[in-house]
Amino acid sequence: MNLSPDEILKQLQQRQFAPVYFLQGEEPYYIDLLADLLEKHVLPEPDKGFNQVVLYGKDTDVAGILGQAKRFPMMAERSVVIVKEAQAVADLEAEKSWPFLEAYLKNPLQSTVLVFCYKHKTLDARKKLGKLLAGDKKEPAPAGTVLMTSKKLYDNQVAPWLSNYVRSKNQQITPQATVMLAEYIGGELGRLTNEVDKMLINLLPGHSIDEDLVQRMVGISKEYNIFELQSALVRRDVLKANRILLYFEANPKNNPLIPNLTLLFNYFSRLLALHQNPNPSETDWLKMGLRFPIQRKDYQTGLKVFDFHRTRDIVHLIRRADAQSKGIDSGSMTDGEILRELIWLIIHPVPLHAVVGA
Repeated sequence: MNLSPDEILKQLQQRQFAPVYFLQGEEPYYIDLLADLLEKHVLPEPDKGFNQVVLYGKDTDVAGILGQAKRFPMMAERSVVIVKEAQAVADLEAEKSWPFLEAYLKNPLQSTVLVFCYKHKTLDARKKLGKLLAGDKKEPAPAGTVLMTSKKLYDNQVAPWLSNYVRSKNQQITPQATVMLAEYIGGELGRLTNEVDKMLINLLPGHSIDEDLVQRMVGISKEYNIFELQSALVRRDVLKANRILLYFEANPKNNPLIPNLTLLFNYFSRLLALHQNPNPSETDWLKMGLRFPIQRKDYQTGLKVFDFHRTRDIVHLIRRADAQSKGIDSGSMTDGEILRELIWLIIHPVPLHAVVGA
């Protein structure tokens, strides 16, 4: 049975437990969240000593997992077996283990809650285990097994997800703060929720998470950050851009090159898309992850400052800087020098063919 994280959460809140959970996917946030809830709340604390086992994939095998799963609970209603890092179980998809694993999944012990945490990847749908859990019309998935696949969010999904997460905590977040967190941290949900939870602890009653709180708690300088640099480029403010670059060079640990290049690339690649669609609909804006007017303003200005050909060249220059950051055609340049050269080339309309290595 394929269920979404929200559907499983609803069942857990109603204390409805399946005999087997297979939690997989590239996004570990929901896998960790569900496994943590199962570990903490299926059994009362006094019953955990004899009836709850946590195994780690690299230290166990299918026989060991099934051996624990087939044990009846001791003076308790249920037993819980959690396999963390299940992707590291060497023989999970091996032919020799298949008959035993298939037999258990098709007829699991109803008093056991067996949880597989298969992180950063998904089962091979061509192999027997993947086919069995996914099910099809000819052979439905085992009735007692819940399969959850956690996918990474697309860029345009991060801001709405963040707003909903804060709302689920009965708090509010401003559009500016949402944009800053979504752009700066991206779709890394574990880190995103950690930062938001930290801010919620420090949030004064009746206040919303705003830009100032994000800057203070996440460690983003109020005046010298990549968002201000981007804004300076769009407004052709050379003096401000150079001040920010000097700050970045003096504080390299707080301003690593790769994330800054990623944010600049996101801006100019979206700008390039807007040049090809100069009158975007609301749906077009949302597809690019630009749901707030404050976000769109810089793009509308950028369309006037950088024409299509210049924007295309800048995207190429950012890719060149990314290659340099990895040691390709960079010589002895530091990260600060790579970013400084890139910004100079963005501000000054040097023909692309005149740039060495472009």
